[in-house]
Amino acid sequence: MPWTTFAAIYFVTWWIVLFAILPFGVRSQHETGDISPGTDPGAPAAPRLLAKAGWTTLVTTALVGAFWGAVTGGAIDMERFATLWGLFPRH
Repeated sequence: MPWTTFAAIYFVTWWIVLFAILPFGVRSQHETGDISPGTDPGAPAAPRLLAKAGWTTLVTTALVGAFWGAVTGGAIDMERFATLWGLFPRH
């Protein structure tokens, strides 16, 4: 698999995992009782975005690493999937 394909898979997976991790551990300003003037009470009190980016990178690296291992090990054949999706003609 070319490194550009690998980078694209990592990039897309990173964003998907980020949106899955964002809700974990979030407490709203209303729940904490500390509402800043001019903000919505449902806004996060402490979003901890740097920690979530770290967890996202860790989880994404594990997922993409497992995928890469499956592709290089022969468990997943990308040519077969491309043929099934009609991207390449059958030989």
